Amino acid sequence: MMAQMPQRFYRIWTASAVSALGDGIYFAALPLLALTLTHNPVLLGAMEACALLPWLCFGMVGGALVDRWDRRRTMVIADLFRFSLLVLLTVLVTSGAADIYLLFAAAFLLGTGQVFFDTASIAFLPEVLQDRDLDTLQHANSRILGAQQALGGFVGPPTGSLLFALGRAVPVLADGLSFLVSSLMIWTLPKAPAQPAKPRGSLLREVREGAAYLFSDRLLVGLSLRPAVGNFAFVGCNAVMVLFVKDTLHLGTTAYGVYLTANAIGALIGSSLAPRVAARVGTGTALTITAVVESVSLLGIGLAPNAWVAGAADLAVGLGMGVTMGLAPAVRQAVVPDELMGRVGATGRLISLCAGPLGALFCGWLAHVAGLRAPFIVGAGILASMTVVVATMTNNTKIDAALARAKARREGAVEAAEPAFAAA
Repeated sequence: MMAQMPQRFYRIWTASAVSALGDGIYFAALPLLALTLTHNPVLLGAMEACALLPWLCFGMVGGALVDRWDRRRTMVIADLFRFSLLVLLTVLVTSGAADIYLLFAAAFLLGTGQVFFDTASIAFLPEVLQDRDLDTLQHANSRILGAQQALGGFVGPPTGSLLFALGRAVPVLADGLSFLVSSLMIWTLPKAPAQPAKPRGSLLREVREGAAYLFSDRLLVGLSLRPAVGNFAFVGCNAVMVLFVKDTLHLGTTAYGVYLTANAIGALIGSSLAPRVAARVGTGTALTITAVVESVSLLGIGLAPNAWVAGAADLAVGLGMGVTMGLAPAVRQAVVPDELMGRVGATGRLISLCAGPLGALFCGWLAHVAGLRAPFIVGAGILASMTVVVATMTNNTKIDAALARAKARREGAVEAAEPAFAAA
C-alpha cells in the first residue's frame, strides 16, 4: 500500500525534480564542453574528481553547521549560490574565456554548494514528513528519486546534447535556472518551529560527535561503505564514459545523450520498485541483491560488443542503483536522532564519496594505459568483492534491531518530555 504524503512534501519533490532536470542537462553537456578543450582522459578524470573534493575538504564541518542552522534556509542559499555561479560560467563560456582549469574550479564550487544542499535536504525530509516510519521514508525517497531519474536521467541528458548543439553555454544557463526555481520552491515551505536555544560547544567537537556516532554503529558503517565502493567504480567509469561511448561504441554527440538515458530508465524502474522489493524480501536482503546486479551489469558494459548490449547492461546498473538509493537513505533517516542527522549524514556521505575522486583518477589512468574497457571490468571486480563484506553489516536482522532501538529512544524522549509539559 502506497504511503500518503502531506501536501508540503510535493513542494520539495517539485524542487528536486526541477533541479534534477537542470543537472541532467549539465551532466550531458559538461563532458561535451570539456572535450572541446581537451581529449586527455586524465584531465577528464580530474574534472570529475573536483566535483567531489569539497566533501573531502569540509563535508563533516558542513554537516555540523547544518545541525546548527535552519535547514530550509541552508538549502535556499546553497541553490542561489549555484545559480549565481552558473550564470557567471555562462558569461565566461560565451565570451570564449573558459578553459579546462576553469571547469575544474566550477566543478569544485558547485560541489561545495552540493555539500550543504544535500546534507540539509537529507536531514530536512523527516521534518517535512513529520514521520520517522521506515516505510513512509522509503516511499518518500523513492518518489523523489523517481522524479530525479525521470527528469535528470531520462529527459535531461538528450536535452543537454541538443542544447549544446545550439551553443556551448546554453545548457550551463539552463542548469543555473533550475537552481533558481528550486530555491524559490523550497522558500515557500513553512518555517520550522522555533527551538529553544542550546548551548554550543566547539564545532570540531560536534563534528567528532557525529563521526563517533556513525562509527559506533556497524549498520551505519555498512550503509556508508557500500556506496563508497560503488562510487569508486561508478565515478571512475563516468569519468571516461564520454570517450568510451564515442571511441569504443562509436556513437555521436546526440546518441551519447540518448545512451545516458539507459541508466536513468533503469533507475526510474528501480526507484518505483524499491518499497515493494523491501516489503517482499526485507531491506537488507534487497540491498545485497542489488549489489550483485550492479557488479554483474558493470562487467557487461565492459565486455559489450556493441552499444545495444552496453545500453542494456547500463539499464540493469541503473535498476540496481534505483532500488539502493530508494532504500538505504531511509534507513539512516529512520534510526539517527534528529539533532545528529546533519553530522551523521555528512560523515556517511564523506565515506561514500571519498572514494569517488580516487576512482576518477585511477580509472582515467587505467583507461590511458589499458584501454577504455578496463575501468568497467576492474570496477565490476571491486564491487563484487565488497558485496560479500558489506552484506554481513546491513542484513535484515541488523536493520530491524536498529529500528527497534530508535523507536524505543523516541518513545523514551516523549515520556520524559510529558511531565515537564504538564508542569508548565
